[in-house]
Amino acid sequence: MGLDVINLGLPKSGTTTLKNALIRAGYRVADHRIKDQEDPADPSDRVFVGNLMYEGLYKYGDPAALLSGYTALSEVSFIYGGNSVWPQCDHAMLLALRKLHPKLRFVATRRATEEMARSIMRWNNLGKLRLPLSTVPGLPVGYGHDIDEQMIWIDGHYEALAHWFRDDPLYLEVDVAAADAPQRLERFLGRRLPWWGQSNINPDGERQPPSDAAPDTAPDTTQDRAG
Repeated sequence: MGLDVINLGLPKSGTTTLKNALIRAGYRVADHRIKDQEDPADPSDRVFVGNLMYEGLYKYGDPAALLSGYTALSEVSFIYGGNSVWPQCDHAMLLALRKLHPKLRFVATRRATEEMARSIMRWNNLGKLRLPLSTVPGLPVGYGHDIDEQMIWIDGHYEALAHWFRDDPLYLEVDVAAADAPQRLERFLGRRLPWWGQSNINPDGERQPPSDAAPDTAPDTTQDRAG
């Protein structure tokens, strides 16, 4: 069993929808954290997919070295404890994955740019505090406080992916809100998706924070999930 697909989408791009779709299609998915490797007696213990990817790359020469048993990664970035980690924005990481795993499929989930930016700004303190106060590829500290700055960052990320993966049949950017999104993914993955929909939606239409996130007004900037 090896890694088959990795999502390079940014937070609030539909990562949870993709995760649930892949799980129901039979993939073993690592999403953001691997909680069964964490110490339940230590609330501060966090095992992040992104950290495991970097440890694998720099200590073992393979970003997937510490992710054996998983066939898909649906969200890889995080901000926690002063660390801001974004494997999907790292060209060296992507080159290593492509070289070592030539059959690996890369998906980039996304939504309309302004919709994504507004969702980031509404999501807990992600757009208000964590992104502007963190070192993020393409978004230096102090930037990202408003919608226009978020949109520049979002478009820049997907344009960079389109450039890096140009003409690569193992790369697919997909708008998760498009009517044909599940069909495109099915063709790309070569596997039927028995479910496709929206996950973590609250009554006003916005995706809800994970259960371990603090309220929207909390000043805590160490929450772990980027999106």
